[in-house]
Amino acid sequence: MSKLYEKYLLLKKQNSSILYLFKSGIFYIFLEEDAKKMSFLLNLKLTNLNESVLKCGFPVNNLAKYSSLIQKAGYELHIVDTITEKTHSSNDYILNATIKDFIRKLSSIDSNTLSISEAYSTIESITMQAKEFTKEMKF
Repeated sequence: MSKLYEKYLLLKKQNSSILYLFKSGIFYIFLEEDAKKMSFLLNLKLTNLNESVLKCGFPVNNLAKYSSLIQKAGYELHIVDTITEKTHSSNDYILNATIKDFIRKLSSIDSNTLSISEAYSTIESITMQAKEFTKEMKF
């Protein structure tokens, strides 16, 4: 039995009403019953993880799109990062990824090459994004 499937069974035993989405490389995948439900709802192709376990999934860059559809359908979704073994609500996971991307962009700014107008524009953009994070994090 794969470690991924063992983790799925353990999580389902704790709360079977939650859908668990596993990050595996550049894909997110659902397993077994979750895969059957999401294959139907999201029109994703069912394949085999191994001889006895079904899966379906999508590329990581489609997370916001699919998580929105899943939530609109009334399902609670948790994302399991297979590297850290941590489980997150989809909203927290997406917010965390967005903040990491924001920080990555900030760290790539070379202040020595910005004109004054570009610097002001950058500051305005940073301020607007920070305000959005504040709203989402409910400070």
